[in-house]
Amino acid sequence: MKFYQSIRKLWQQPKQNLGDIWQKRLVEWRKEASTVKVERPTRLDRARSLGYRAKEGIIVFRQKIPRGGKKKQVFGRRGRRPKRYGQKLVLDKNYQQVAEERVAKKHPNLEVLNSYYVAKDGKYTWYEVITIDWAHPAIRKDKNLKWIVNQPGRVFRGLTSIGKKSRGLRHKGKGAEKLRPSRRSNTKRRNL
Repeated sequence: MKFYQSIRKLWQQPKQNLGDIWQKRLVEWRKEASTVKVERPTRLDRARSLGYRAKEGIIVFRQKIPRGGKKKQVFGRRGRRPKRYGQKLVLDKNYQQVAEERVAKKHPNLEVLNSYYVAKDGKYTWYEVITIDWAHPAIRKDKNLKWIVNQPGRVFRGLTSIGKKSRGLRHKGKGAEKLRPSRRSNTKRRNL
């Protein structure tokens, strides 16, 4: 079996396959800050398939996201009209996209390339986010990565892989008529 295939097989059931290492990692990660710069990816096979290369200008962060309902804070008096009664925020995003956005907000000089799931426990979910320093000379010279210079703020516009997924852009053809250019613009067009 090839090296990356064996890594992928281990990560299919990490709790059973990694044993003690898995528990130690989770204990360490719980104590860490929300956004942590990582020296090298935890899942090398997944990172490389998403565009990671061990070169200058490519940086990986581990982002911790609290699990559970996406609650919104309620300020001031509790008397409010029924429209505003809700205490949960219904986002059309999944946690992975939220993780990408938090890394991008914390590091505005970097662009998010992609991200992948690493672990979860009862309280948190962890994702590793691959970012690129678009101003770095090594990135500007790389013919496979210099396209990212022309996509500023791509994570906030839903242009990463997980962003496209939540916008429904993984489907083409029949059944996807109302997804392009976006759901919002399509609704506006139909309700004039």
